[in-house]
Amino acid sequence: MAARIPSHTEDGSRSPASASHSHLLTTRSVPAAESLEYWHDAVFATLVGMDIRTGVPDFDATLRSRAVGDLQITTVDSDPVEVHRSPRFIARGDGGCIFAVLQSAGVARVEQDGRATEMRPGDIAFFESTRPFRTRFPERFQLKIFTVPRDLLGQEEGDLQRLTARSLKPGDGLGGLVSPFLGRLADTVDGCAAPLAEKLARGAVDLLAATAADQLGRPADELPCANDVMLLRVRQFVRWHLSDPGLTPAVIARAHGISVRYLHRLFEGGGRTLCQWIREQRLEECRRALITAPADSAGVGPIARRWGFTSGGQMSRAFRSVYGLSPTDWLTKERGRRAAGAVR
Repeated sequence: MAARIPSHTEDGSRSPASASHSHLLTTRSVPAAESLEYWHDAVFATLVGMDIRTGVPDFDATLRSRAVGDLQITTVDSDPVEVHRSPRFIARGDGGCIFAVLQSAGVARVEQDGRATEMRPGDIAFFESTRPFRTRFPERFQLKIFTVPRDLLGQEEGDLQRLTARSLKPGDGLGGLVSPFLGRLADTVDGCAAPLAEKLARGAVDLLAATAADQLGRPADELPCANDVMLLRVRQFVRWHLSDPGLTPAVIARAHGISVRYLHRLFEGGGRTLCQWIREQRLEECRRALITAPADSAGVGPIARRWGFTSGGQMSRAFRSVYGLSPTDWLTKERGRRAAGAVR
């Protein structure tokens, strides 16, 4: 019998093992004869309990999951299966959250609340875990699942029932912004430092709430304005490309299909221009790298170039203009402050 994966306690809450910061589970870690049982346990431990059936011999599936703030991000790669969240699982009390699902590869045929839809790559749909649902995957597939506390979507129970099993296409309104953002977030979040990952997760939750409201036909004044959504997308793009010294306003605007003038206008009212904000982000990354670098490291040059400055001199001038000290003097002062704190 496959080893039981730590999951929920008897009252339906997560056990400490299942609430870990991140984990990887794969059927390749057990004998082929035990793979489906193992997969039942992996899904139960990470998402919710459900019946899983497959006609594939030597069933192969992998699950990667990371909890970031209020959001859990799970990527599933699997052979064809049919899953059923039946009443007997719901009675156990292991649900409660909403699943926002991005289909990344393959096809899914989903049913919930009397509706059925087909999902193809790039499509997004919401699932409610406190009511039955059924999903069929006729071919190998990849899903990116964003588990959101239901209250953060800002919808009443009756509205949630109208939201499920409706496929949002990449070309439909917010879908064109949300789908690529969620896909990129799931692929890169493991490489992000915790503070940045949590900021990105908050942005993802806000976008999902806006998407839910949009699908329910909420008035436009109840949704984030288009400028706010685009600004969020631009900021994430910049953070992912900070190391590129060629990250110019023209490059950023072209990547988002907007004009440079409109790009600069997005940052008006925030107290910093686009270029100032990029410099601030780079300097903050340089400060983190300086304080964690070995005492005998090669100096500021490699760190500066790692975060998009063309030279150590350029970074040093920018550093002094913002913090009032050279990188070396700031590092000496910071290490002294930390040493004094440790002595106390």
